[in-house]
Amino acid sequence: MFYAVIMAGGSGTRLWPVSRRKRPKQTLHLVGERTLFQQAVDRLEPLFPHDRILVVTKTDHVPLLQPQAPELPPENYLAEPQGRGTAPALGLAAVHLRRRDPDAVMAVLTADHHIADAPSFRKVLADSQTAAQADFLVTLGIPPTFASTGYGYIQKGERLPLESDQPVFRALRFIEKPEPSGAARMASNEGYFWNSGMFVWRVNRLLDELRRQMPGFYSQLAEVEESLRDPQEYAETLARIWPQVAEQTIDYGVMEGARDVAVIPARIGWTDVGSWSSLFELLPRDPSGNILAGPHETVDTRGTLVFGGRRLIATVGVRDLVIVDTDDALLVSSKEKAQDVRLLVTQLKRSAHDALT
Repeated sequence: MFYAVIMAGGSGTRLWPVSRRKRPKQTLHLVGERTLFQQAVDRLEPLFPHDRILVVTKTDHVPLLQPQAPELPPENYLAEPQGRGTAPALGLAAVHLRRRDPDAVMAVLTADHHIADAPSFRKVLADSQTAAQADFLVTLGIPPTFASTGYGYIQKGERLPLESDQPVFRALRFIEKPEPSGAARMASNEGYFWNSGMFVWRVNRLLDELRRQMPGFYSQLAEVEESLRDPQEYAETLARIWPQVAEQTIDYGVMEGARDVAVIPARIGWTDVGSWSSLFELLPRDPSGNILAGPHETVDTRGTLVFGGRRLIATVGVRDLVIVDTDDALLVSSKEKAQDVRLLVTQLKRSAHDALT
């Protein structure tokens, strides 16, 4: 059977000061009337019934997410005691699914992306099953629309002889976030895709790669899987083992060294809602290119995001800024450096202002 696993454990540090540890970005209303997490669940219907949608997140995020999607069974929320990166999170989801269904195919999705064309998205997921059943690890590749240095890239190889409405290509290599010159070269070349961070594979295929490439973690995971026979034993085993698990991403831990990786083009209106600058792609702008949310007055202001709360924000003669105001913190950044807000949050955590993160 086909299952969806939504990764919803991120902290969204680049969207500070609105996104915080106790109010992560996937629980926020940033684009539209539904939160990012609710939209992630909504767009899976009717391809996935509610009992085949799982959510992997941090323990302290479960009480925030469950009220937003009460239609999902409580046991489908898989809680990590601590975040250890996407590779351990997906390994944990995989052993839960293998216990339910040893032949399960698993679609790995995210709670912090915006997808404008949900029907095409579901079609791509359905088509990806063909390659997954043929034992490929499938990644959804986004055709680049500009020379982004904030995304990773995938180089495609030959088209695979699979029966699918969408062409499926062998993935030759993964390229980490490039320099501007490399991004410009790849964005203008049809042989490259953005790495969306969404995948489709058979559960056993993923676990085989974890055993081969991350044997230390796989041994820890096998102990966790063995404990699933008893809820109390599982809780105790996870609490004991998970703090010892090394942090790792699925890209570094598995995909870059995996055998038989495929990429399928996903023309789905995809945007990673990862930073304040990403909202310029999603929210309406005034004739001067500004995004203005909350009380505001502007004079000679261009290309600026104003995201306010109760106070009036007034700007005069500014260009390409990000201004975000909350009850207890004010952010002012250049639009060009908005990705670096995460560095500011790291600095705050080491200071007397840690409570504001």
